[in-house]
Amino acid sequence: MTYRAKHHSERRRAAVSKLLTTLLLAVHLGFGGPAKAAPVAFTRQRPVSVVKLPNGSYLLDFGRVAFGNLLLKPAPTASGEITVRFGEAMRDGYVDRTPPGAVRYSEVKVVLTGQSVTVAPRADPRNTKPPAVTTPAQMGVLTPFRWVEISGWSGELSPDAAQRQASFDSTWDDKAASFHSSDPMLDRIWNLCHYSIKATTFAGIFVDGDRERLAYEADAYQNQLSYYASNPGSQMERDTFERLMKYPTWPTEWSFHMVFIAYADWMQTGDRQWLARHYDWLKTKLLTDRVGPNGLVQSTPAQIAHGDIVDWPVGERDGYIFTPVNTVVNAFHLQALEKMHQLALVLRREDDAKDYAERQRRALASFQRMLFNEQTGLYVDGVGTNHSSLQANLFPLAFGLVPEDKRTHVAKWLVQRGARGSVYVAQFLLEGLFDNGQSKAALDEMTAPGDRSWRHMVESGTTITWEAWDQRYKPNQDWNHAWGAAPANLLPRFVLGVQVSKAGWEEAEIAPHPGDLKFANGMVPTPCGTIQIAWKYAPGFTLSAKLPSGMKAKVRLPASADSQGVWKDGKSVPAHRQEGWWALDDDVTGNVLLEVR
Repeated sequence: MTYRAKHHSERRRAAVSKLLTTLLLAVHLGFGGPAKAAPVAFTRQRPVSVVKLPNGSYLLDFGRVAFGNLLLKPAPTASGEITVRFGEAMRDGYVDRTPPGAVRYSEVKVVLTGQSVTVAPRADPRNTKPPAVTTPAQMGVLTPFRWVEISGWSGELSPDAAQRQASFDSTWDDKAASFHSSDPMLDRIWNLCHYSIKATTFAGIFVDGDRERLAYEADAYQNQLSYYASNPGSQMERDTFERLMKYPTWPTEWSFHMVFIAYADWMQTGDRQWLARHYDWLKTKLLTDRVGPNGLVQSTPAQIAHGDIVDWPVGERDGYIFTPVNTVVNAFHLQALEKMHQLALVLRREDDAKDYAERQRRALASFQRMLFNEQTGLYVDGVGTNHSSLQANLFPLAFGLVPEDKRTHVAKWLVQRGARGSVYVAQFLLEGLFDNGQSKAALDEMTAPGDRSWRHMVESGTTITWEAWDQRYKPNQDWNHAWGAAPANLLPRFVLGVQVSKAGWEEAEIAPHPGDLKFANGMVPTPCGTIQIAWKYAPGFTLSAKLPSGMKAKVRLPASADSQGVWKDGKSVPAHRQEGWWALDDDVTGNVLLEVR
């Protein structure tokens, strides 16, 4: 017998969510003392289907994976023992009892007494004891699951009798962001990645997945970018930052990510006070003690073996050859120096700003002289090797370190090289491609056939992004890893074309990168309000934008070779060619309609 639960309307779900915010919990995270954290709350969810299986068990499908537990509401006369099985995976119509890697399965026996009862598996010592990020004790044990199989239930099991209590950031607004395009697969990829960011807010801290539930700097930075593109708040990012100040992790490049996180916070919020409180501590993340006379970071054999990460897992490094002067490590160092220079200017620390600028100038000259191969037009992996990997070139391109006249060559080489890196480096690889005239290739990477793309994740049926492209690349991977959700920020930032250009969103930049798409539209949340974008490319380019009150934007629109200029609301406006763009001379505000003719 099958019972199909009716889908609640968006309005009803929103009302339920607001009601359940009365369950808001003061989350105390970490070990060695409590720490303030973004609030999380339970949302109760009915299964989308309840199916009676041939063996008499009931199979509940909640539609998507979420972190939570199960609230059972048996009849008052119900008694006896039941078995509840939670799972992220299915096999042959049943919850998979032996899933691969760190994919979750758990089994609990419950004695019914006619009373409502919360059912959860036992705590996993690896992800619930120090140094793991702990969840509120009042919530009970949380586990990621989509399916529940119940054996021993007497009588029929209705959808109201078993509800998932799913933990999410209580400030999350499902309607804050949207994306739609002429490519249905791209839309499915955005939906997967957008939901992945929501689902992984369950702990109030950006964690790396369920296997460890640890905060890592690189994971946190990519989560931050996608969270900003999905929800306008910044509390969870800041709480994650505070935790990482106390409990840093081991990879060399992860240290520099703390500067990236602080810079992104400044651009998102424009909050000088928060920045000022953390500025001096950020200096410790530049690895100054490892910098040699030439301005480049040096690595000892031990640091090479246990710190310099380049990419993860190890098999994704494209044959990278490690040397004492590592190109990827130094690309991060140079980018961190540039961001610290900008932050010093914000805080009027003029001496620091001059120092960072000089250090960056000296290190960049050494970087180019010692690590760029003029014959191939590519960066080598490090001093002492002629090998040029994907990673040694994608990071310099993404960080703007490649000389302007060399960028096209490096970008085209990366396209030819293909997706030889992990889901982690894909964030930076695609940023570099979008920024250097390879928008179509960037979108093609997302939707490529084979097992190294987000299309592969979508077609697998997963509802949260994975830690790696596929199980065969990381056999112990999580199926709930938000660092695999880069399109949640890449599609709004590049396809819709919306990015912050002045701190606190005082000014935005709108520069759509259409690739071979015919249209795209969506909403991008900001602390100042929502930006709405819709554009068409068939054959001329038209864009409509709605900006929040008080916000202005600089606009660049794709310029075909035979186009003559830009019209705003039907009238020609001053604009100039800027490589492949028409750049408007004046900022835009409010509601505008622009057309390239």
